[in-house]
Amino acid sequence: MADQVLREMSQEFDGLYSKVGRPSIPPERLLRALLLQVFYSVRSERLLMEQLDYNLLFRWFVGLEIDEPVWNHAVFSKNRDRLLNHELAQQFFEQVKRQAAGLMSDEHFTVDGTLIEAWASHKSFQKKDPDGEAGGGEFRGEKRSNETHASRTDPDARLYRKSSGQAAKLCYLGHTLVENRHGLIAAAMATRADGTAERDAALLLLDQIHGRRHRRITVGADKAYDTQDFVETVRELRITPHVAQNTANRRSALDGRTTRHPGYGISLSKRWLVEKPFGWLKQTGGLKKVKLRGLAKVNWLFVFSCAAFNLLRIPKLRLQAA
Repeated sequence: MADQVLREMSQEFDGLYSKVGRPSIPPERLLRALLLQVFYSVRSERLLMEQLDYNLLFRWFVGLEIDEPVWNHAVFSKNRDRLLNHELAQQFFEQVKRQAAGLMSDEHFTVDGTLIEAWASHKSFQKKDPDGEAGGGEFRGEKRSNETHASRTDPDARLYRKSSGQAAKLCYLGHTLVENRHGLIAAAMATRADGTAERDAALLLLDQIHGRRHRRITVGADKAYDTQDFVETVRELRITPHVAQNTANRRSALDGRTTRHPGYGISLSKRWLVEKPFGWLKQTGGLKKVKLRGLAKVNWLFVFSCAAFNLLRIPKLRLQAA
């Protein structure tokens, strides 16, 4: 499957590199190595290069000869940062989705977001200077917020807590839209963490997969999405919102016109499917605490890791369907 995906992207790779100058790591090999890093939870490029040096299975998958020298870990990281921009990660993700033809529902979806802890400490979250940059100084005893403070090591990270009672952390948010048949990821993106990011990202993901199609689709979500703005905007996109009702001291944005239909209950019963990729991405894919800094890098890594999740799931689903 990786062979087929990379063949489809070969023309894109040809335009990325010059024919002159020092030779770089072939992008196909680099992407294969990154897939192995995600599949086998290899926590650093240095350890990945060590594995490639002696692991024959890794060498075969990447395309290295048995006696071919591996790359320096710093060279590998530099080539990775230059190659894997958002557009390329998204293209890789879309090519993997094509491999899932016939396995994915095109009508029923579920959306949710999860915290991705940033590679930055609380000590780096310091008061901004007049130019908006993080300054220095002692932080003990002072009130800190994203408006007045920023991380010196990762300015894109935001201090955020997913729910009350949890500790606030410097983090990002990862968002996925999964289809309700087998739980494959249909769209993904990472954003800065704030109170409306989950709903805003959900609308972008839904527009991405729905586009200008006239056929109606449904989207399930938890209580955090039960707001008037979100429900109305989703309906304007010709999408039926199957959002869990939040009636705690308030009125739900959904009424009996939506909740009375059997499909509403079915969508809510499928909401667990969106948690399965999050568990894999954090425990196996290494996204519990991301080791890259900056929204652009975190976004491509999240999208690429979601493609890796689909790449592992699709062969198993094909066997079940056979």
